Amino acid sequence: MDIATGSPLAEHDRDTAGEALQGALVDLVDLSLIGKQAHWNLYGPRFRSVHLQLDEVVATARDFADQVAERAAAIGVSPDGRASTVAAGGLPAMPAGWQADTAVVERLVDALAAVTARMRERIAKTGEADPVTQDLLITVSAALEKHAWMFRAEHSDPR
Repeated sequence: MDIATGSPLAEHDRDTAGEALQGALVDLVDLSLIGKQAHWNLYGPRFRSVHLQLDEVVATARDFADQVAERAAAIGVSPDGRASTVAAGGLPAMPAGWQADTAVVERLVDALAAVTARMRERIAKTGEADPVTQDLLITVSAALEKHAWMFRAEHSDPR
């Protein structure tokens, strides 16, 4: 079996799953970079808690990026995590320079909302084509939605 053409999926299903996985990979790599940029440039009274929370998001995004890329390879799709690919299709950029903790939390809430919305679209598209890919994307979404909830809680004032 040729690594470039071998796949447990029919061509159409492989293409559908591969497109979803590639989009997820770009989002996850970009989310990890945004998280680190914010982590390095954060300041404010909630510095420590947000700083540690950002590391958790980065670790999640990096772990799932690897799983998503390996799933793509397993179905015969070459994953593309190059910087130029991520820059062309990723999330809104984190501004350069120092960032107040409140601004970082707001940006992470927005970034996680964008990624989770796209993940849910990918979940819907992959159900018939490849339930294994769909299952992975559901797992990714659950973890990211938990991070989003935590950042929203950090940002909200229930009063």
